[in-house]
Amino acid sequence: MLISILMLLLGISLLIYFGNKMVESAASLARNLGVSGLIIGLTIVAFGTSAPELVVGIRSVTTGVGELASANVIGSNIANVLLALGIPSIIMAIPTNTIGVARNASIALFASLLLTFMVFVNNPLLFWQSFIFCMGIILYLIWMYKLSSSGGEDPILSELINEAQTNSSSNSKTYLVITLLIGIVGLLLGGHIIVKNAVLIATALDISETLIGLTIVAIGTSLPEIATVIIASYRGQSQVALGGIIGSNIFNLLAVLGISGLTGPIDVNFSIISFDIWIMLLTALILVLLVLRRKPIGRKTGILFLLGYVVYLLVIINRGM
Repeated sequence: MLISILMLLLGISLLIYFGNKMVESAASLARNLGVSGLIIGLTIVAFGTSAPELVVGIRSVTTGVGELASANVIGSNIANVLLALGIPSIIMAIPTNTIGVARNASIALFASLLLTFMVFVNNPLLFWQSFIFCMGIILYLIWMYKLSSSGGEDPILSELINEAQTNSSSNSKTYLVITLLIGIVGLLLGGHIIVKNAVLIATALDISETLIGLTIVAIGTSLPEIATVIIASYRGQSQVALGGIIGSNIFNLLAVLGISGLTGPIDVNFSIISFDIWIMLLTALILVLLVLRRKPIGRKTGILFLLGYVVYLLVIINRGM
């Protein structure tokens, strides 16, 4: 089993590394072809940041362990709020009065409510339900495009455009195409390794794939967000942290579940329906309430977030064992 754990960690590392390489190469190639930073940000960068969760989701569904896909998304969204916001807010207070933050936090809450409603309508999630999620992310991106075109401000949009403009390269188109293909192959390989070894670990420990998805895989696929917000906080750019986390949660719910579900049914384990999905809703609601107060998320809140996440992990691990 030790080998399976090490392979799982290797798979997560491959996802993160090659996911970044794919986004960098694709964005640079698009810029070399004359595509605007706005379009690159709303397409390549936006979907690229959710590539780890998306690859795990599609691979899980196509190999018959769809519950790993739903557990990964729900676990990642919980980790994004309690862990990825908890850590940087201890380092430096995170402002919540940035223009557009309340709007996007409300959209993330709506997406969480939509998933909860869909699960009670039918479980597993079927093609038509996933299609609704996909339409949701498409409408969201169209709205963001129109917002930018009209001169409106939005923290998530600004971050996507900045990321797109940062990923510029003087390398030849041939080189960028090759590195893009390598990135895609690396992502697929990482996803295959994660799903295969998650199943092996669950079988060896006689636990469900859901527990693996909610813990190791969820934290692993959230590592890019965690690293980004910690670095941003150290640089005094803590406002970037909140926009990135909210954007990641929206894409996880609408794009990852939507696209993954188009490849097959997504099972949602009963334990998630009875507990974890409500924790996800609670964290989304808390985030909206914090934003509406328009007061910074400070050290005390950050400590409470981290303690809350530790308690949550202890509860689900005890339940799963």
